[in-house]
Amino acid sequence: MTLDLDALRPFPDSDDADVRAHDAADRLLLDESATARQGLGRHDIVVIGDTYGALALTVASETDDSPGVVRVHQDPLSSERALAANARSTGLEASVASLPLDAELVRGARVVLLRLPRSLEALRDIAGLIAAHAAPDVVVFAGGRLKHMSLGMNDVLREYFATLDVSLARQKSRVLIARNPHDGRDPVASRAQHDGVIVCAFGGVFAGSSLDIGTRLLIDNLPDTIPGEDDDAAIDLACGNGIVGATLALRYPSLRVYASDESSAAVASARATAVANGIDGRMSVARDDALSALPDASASFIALNPPFHRGAAIDETIARHLFADAARVLRPGGELWTVWNSALQYRQPLERLVGPTRQVARTSKFTVTFSTRR
Repeated sequence: MTLDLDALRPFPDSDDADVRAHDAADRLLLDESATARQGLGRHDIVVIGDTYGALALTVASETDDSPGVVRVHQDPLSSERALAANARSTGLEASVASLPLDAELVRGARVVLLRLPRSLEALRDIAGLIAAHAAPDVVVFAGGRLKHMSLGMNDVLREYFATLDVSLARQKSRVLIARNPHDGRDPVASRAQHDGVIVCAFGGVFAGSSLDIGTRLLIDNLPDTIPGEDDDAAIDLACGNGIVGATLALRYPSLRVYASDESSAAVASARATAVANGIDGRMSVARDDALSALPDASASFIALNPPFHRGAAIDETIARHLFADAARVLRPGGELWTVWNSALQYRQPLERLVGPTRQVARTSKFTVTFSTRR
């Protein structure tokens, strides 16, 4: 079976004519790894960071007489769902399997195709894991767009692989080829303490284990009392490393906290943060698209520091999606407390999607508001 990459759809962005389900870096990765993949079965090949499934499904289609599955890890839930949708549409749903970023993902792998993450710490976690658990003769093909690549990526791969080659550039893309693994390790969360809150973070999580200035402004201006404190769980939406949810749980000892994020690294980080602070009995963390697992009108308080990047591009639709789902989950009179980059001017969409919105604090860069569900 030969896969037509143009038949894949960029879920959930299929209405955007400028978004495709594959790019030049995907095609270069496939071309550079073609010889290394010859004669291998699906179980020998691992794909990490595939945006819409172009890499994993190409590999699966080329090994359609092979037992097993192509193992895949994608940090965003949206990418995992895009892979599943494209696998169904191409009849390859039984040929790929989405797995966490752990030893079973890469155990015994002979070839790994990797879309380079933006974060060097995320790359360090991935490279260390491959070096620790893949086959000794594993070859890693790590590719990306030149504008998002740095020499630091070469240095990180050299920490865990004795041999590193660099492909020629093509269509503003390049592939790093790593061999001879050594000194592997499983992912390790960084750890820091801020105002009595222990924060843990795996690679790739926004701000790592630090306290970014926007989140600091939100935490410093949270209300003295939480609506529905005795009955409802307060929600930390797009929780990242979990510092907002942990702060709420520690500040209000009777409060239950529900945290969610679509990033698997963020969810692992927030869970580690809850355990480190001894609040994992009151703070649950879910990997979810916004709050889709929660029923309508089921919460009275939500805190949110919305991401505004998809990959390297600014994308304000992410925040609007989060605002709309927060409004769905809030009871009438419930409150959404949001911190946002002042230049993005989110007050109008908050007013429209949630309800009356009042400014609580503002600096030269960030604004904190609370919106009351109408």
